[in-house]
Amino acid sequence: MHATEVADRVHRLAHAHVNCYLIDDDDGVTLVDAGLPSMWDLMTDTLRRLGRGPGDVRALVLTHGHFDHVGFARRARVELNIPVLVHPADGHLAAHPYSYKPQRNRLLYPLLHPRSLPVLGRMAAAGALSVRGVEDTDELAVGSALDVPGRPVPLFAPGHTGGHCILHLPDRDTVISGDALVTLDPYTGATGPQIVASAATADTARAMESLQPVADTGASTVLTGHGEPWTDGAGSAVAHARAVGEH
Repeated sequence: MHATEVADRVHRLAHAHVNCYLIDDDDGVTLVDAGLPSMWDLMTDTLRRLGRGPGDVRALVLTHGHFDHVGFARRARVELNIPVLVHPADGHLAAHPYSYKPQRNRLLYPLLHPRSLPVLGRMAAAGALSVRGVEDTDELAVGSALDVPGRPVPLFAPGHTGGHCILHLPDRDTVISGDALVTLDPYTGATGPQIVASAATADTARAMESLQPVADTGASTVLTGHGEPWTDGAGSAVAHARAVGEH
């Protein structure tokens, strides 16, 4: 487990090839995604290192409702007494984070991509198979800055899931892409900017279309749900992902 500052007062919490983020601002902290259950202590330790405490966390924003992003969301909702925001189209998924149907059988897919097996194994060991959903969520509205620390702007980017959103931080020249664009695909083990494989994506054609909102941010830094930060610009990341294509 490790936490690093990857943009201006934006901290990446990484464990078992899964990322979530902590946005620090003068008026408190916003969490973006909740990773895996075992990342709770990493989150609280990072708050402490920043001179913060649980009472400084104002909200948890979910890019989407998959299990490896819902992680400790239920615990955060109860113990931190904060709102959990998710797009309405992913509300049911956040409550039932294993209920999605991808384009291809996700159980057979790793057999075709053996590089994915160590990645998926580490995720499972970190609690990926025992995530409890979060039911008491609030609506994540898109298109304008949220009234939470960091003032992220949610932008609709469906395809990976029906309600997937990215978060633009204009004043920090950063976009949090969630799984709309990743730099490590857990289901193939491939690195570099790309959409997530059809083993875990609802509609890969739509996911390819939703690369455009990422590019439109013009952000210098792209922070993904899986893999290392991309610092060569959103436009180049999207161009790379389009060259990779659907898989």
